[in-house]
Amino acid sequence: MTASDPTPPAAGAAVDATGGDVLPLDPRSLRALAHPLRMRLLSALRDHGPATASSLAARLGESSGATSYHLRQLAAHGFVEDDPDRGNGRERWWRAVHRGTSLDTARNFLDHPDPEVRGALDTYLHEVATDHAAQLGTWLGTLQDWPDAWRESGDLSSFTLRLTPELAAELGAKVHALIESYRGLLPEPPAGEHPRSPAADGSATVRLHFHAFPRQAD
Repeated sequence: MTASDPTPPAAGAAVDATGGDVLPLDPRSLRALAHPLRMRLLSALRDHGPATASSLAARLGESSGATSYHLRQLAAHGFVEDDPDRGNGRERWWRAVHRGTSLDTARNFLDHPDPEVRGALDTYLHEVATDHAAQLGTWLGTLQDWPDAWRESGDLSSFTLRLTPELAAELGAKVHALIESYRGLLPEPPAGEHPRSPAADGSATVRLHFHAFPRQAD
């Protein structure tokens, strides 16, 4: 299973984040989301909170025409919606509807009869992997900006185990459950405050990536 910030585990999936529930992708919604800019727009709204098409264009280095179009496409498929608390009649504010997305690749997509669905799956998974690598690169490139406590708490590890598919799925489920057990231990930022702003208690938004996959012999 794949999850984009939060998601329960299964065999082969990916996730993202805001405040809300997790949306399981089906073939139709996967085809709508599997576009590099749409995925970046949705991630930006989940990570940074509500925004306008023009502010997202500036953040992502795109034209406001392109961001406006793809935001409307995301809205048509239920990924984003208007933020009624911020609209001023001149600029439309958008917010993510769900905290994350989940995708059961093995059961519903890898063997799908429609080649466009299989192509959308490939695009989606590779964009998720690219985004993970970019976020990790940003962390490594900004280590000097963080206090020692955060530098020491960061982790960049890899492990190799001998497992069956069932044991690998069990391990993934336990990792997801452990991560979810930490959700909500600290209060969310007050309304109107940037979701990734440092807090007075020293907490910060922490990004966790979990990858598990079999390896063939050379």
